[in-house]
Amino acid sequence: MQSPQKVAPTNCLIFLPLLHRVWEDHILSPTEISEMQALVLKQTWLQQDEKEWLLAKIDPNHPPKIKELKSWQAKIKALRPEQEVGLFEIGLALVRIENPHIKLSEHVAKDFMATESAIGILGKEATYLYKKRHETISSGDLREDTFDHKKMSEILDGDQRKLIQKVKTIISDPLFRYQEFENLNEQREQVLNWCTDLAKQGFGSWAYPHHAGGKDDMEGYFTIMETLSFHDLSMVIKFGVQFGLWGMSIYFLGTEKHHHKYLRDIGSLKLPGCFAMTETGHGSNVRGLETTATYNHLDQTFTIHTPHPDARKEYIGNAALHGKMATVFAKLIIDGEDYGVNAFVVPLRSDNGKLFPGIRIEDCGRKMGLNGVDNGIIYFDQVKIPKENMLDRFASINAEGEFESPIQSDNRRFFTMLGTLVGGRIGIPRSALSACKSGLTIAILHGEKRKQFGPEGGEEVPILNYRMHQRRLMRPLATIFALQFALQYLTKRFLGRTEDDAQEIEALAAGLKAYTTWFTSATLQECREASGGKGYLSENRIDALKNDTDVYTTFEGDNVVLMQLVAKNRLTEFRKEFGDMNLFTILNYLANQTKTNITEKNPVITRSTATEHLLDFDFHLNAFRYRERSILSSAARRLKRLIESGMDSFDAFNVAQHHLVEVGTAFIERVILQEFQQKIRTITDKDCQNTLTQLCQLFALQTLEKHKGWYLEEGYMEGIKTKAIRKEVNQLCWEVRKNALALTDAFEIPESCLAAPIAVR
Repeated sequence: MQSPQKVAPTNCLIFLPLLHRVWEDHILSPTEISEMQALVLKQTWLQQDEKEWLLAKIDPNHPPKIKELKSWQAKIKALRPEQEVGLFEIGLALVRIENPHIKLSEHVAKDFMATESAIGILGKEATYLYKKRHETISSGDLREDTFDHKKMSEILDGDQRKLIQKVKTIISDPLFRYQEFENLNEQREQVLNWCTDLAKQGFGSWAYPHHAGGKDDMEGYFTIMETLSFHDLSMVIKFGVQFGLWGMSIYFLGTEKHHHKYLRDIGSLKLPGCFAMTETGHGSNVRGLETTATYNHLDQTFTIHTPHPDARKEYIGNAALHGKMATVFAKLIIDGEDYGVNAFVVPLRSDNGKLFPGIRIEDCGRKMGLNGVDNGIIYFDQVKIPKENMLDRFASINAEGEFESPIQSDNRRFFTMLGTLVGGRIGIPRSALSACKSGLTIAILHGEKRKQFGPEGGEEVPILNYRMHQRRLMRPLATIFALQFALQYLTKRFLGRTEDDAQEIEALAAGLKAYTTWFTSATLQECREASGGKGYLSENRIDALKNDTDVYTTFEGDNVVLMQLVAKNRLTEFRKEFGDMNLFTILNYLANQTKTNITEKNPVITRSTATEHLLDFDFHLNAFRYRERSILSSAARRLKRLIESGMDSFDAFNVAQHHLVEVGTAFIERVILQEFQQKIRTITDKDCQNTLTQLCQLFALQTLEKHKGWYLEEGYMEGIKTKAIRKEVNQLCWEVRKNALALTDAFEIPESCLAAPIAVR
């Protein structure tokens, strides 16, 4: 075969767009070669030399040079093919420039389209590469603020807005600007200085009585913790250890003499202290603590002692450097008799920082995060403290040296004592949620600005326009709003608690703490990945947020243990519903109720895919309630079956642990949804109400999607419905994305706190 001429013969120009597309990756597959050869040979209207030229251009051994390919592309683009036409029409237009009178039969066009289809070219989409501009639904500006973000912020803040704005103003001050630290001591001293400045503002003593310089405002204290969490989390935890754990233990477990002696100095940070509960050998199992407090009636003292290394107090905040005193939880021993765990105030250091005799403290050193907090390990070697240092609200030693308590039951006294400290399980999830808001705001702002890929012939598209990116970030955005209102509900319940509902509130706090901190860890990881390499850079703060909140899942109790606590509470509450009915009667009822549920399932509802139904609040709440009740009743039956088979109750609960965690999760998810829906009904601004309704629908449907396997197993839904739910979740993510920036604006996170270059607006 002779070498073809370099310039394409006029009639061959009709093939130019197709040739350019198949050679675009510089490789021709065997299929492409054979299909193209067949197309050329079939064209009887071509001259022999024209066919030879074309066949030479599809010879894989002699591919066109890059310069030639670029000349073809330039020739095609010169036509400015802006209308929706295919490759054949563009090629025909090229021919007509030099031969306006060419006429071809309609079969030629069909031949070209058949070849395009055979080699996988998608018709008119193949021409987008040659257009000056190609717009698509995904490439447009999707931002569409449908509400006033200031009004949304007022809804989120509620009656705490004035205090929230005050705290945000303080942490926006240049005094609180972030710093790089060369060593641990520098970081710890900076965190201490920040906490001292916060104490000067009165934030440390906010929850304490007026006589201690406080405002007697526990809700305000939680608000302060939550708002501070937009800033450095080491500062937040240091603040929480000092004014929360240490100060609140004095406040709630002590009596007037302790309040007057300690609280004012604690609130001003004149008296830094520790909360020494956790031991090396005993973390969540507080009743198993082994530090001893032996009463000596002759000199009216207690001797605090660490009997062996596993009984040392470990991971105690403020212990390594700054703590002067500690609330120490220890077994009270009187005349050799164990009276259970009680709390005692134990001095650790003098004002000049020197450890007192019998006190040994080791520095925990660097941690995964929160390195501004000086965690330490404390050993006590026969340390004597006066009798008055026993925190005696719930138990005391009388003048005769005998144990006394207004609560006769050891179990009830123990859980009452711990119940007063449940506030930590409210502060931690509220703090975690603020950190989650920061991370998600950074990722969403980055997703709006960062462009990647795009349609053929079009500009790159913001990654937040991609459906998968929306699933990654819009679903947690909806959950943040759901948790915001659930935690506000929990706070109100805690503040208004009575003795009758104390255990229910403790379970609710345990469950929301676990659910929120698990959610935070997962979401911040998603934010890191969704921000690509930028999310990996420390300057963009996601790494600090991830590392600092990771321990939240085990703060105030391991999450798995806490969810089991929730389950045990629900089982107890479940039995209470039936009054004096015995367990056998209850379980018979459950079995019959389950049968009834199955027979009453509406086959129309189990298959319904109508959008109106899928978005309906009643459908969502009924589905959540059904799951909660069904899992609870099946757990009760399972435990009964195991115990009746001869298994010890401890082993039965061990075998059913996974089941119990599901009981807790189902209960918490129902509460979250219920409170979200309830909050929406109280909102008067219609635009905000509509937006929150959409977020609530997304939270509900994504949760149903998460549990679709369970609903399918139960026969509560059929496959056609779970597929429709997935489709609706995707659509809601698309709709919520339009308001994504406005929703993050509603968090009103100070720019100085966000402090991520990729989040600069």
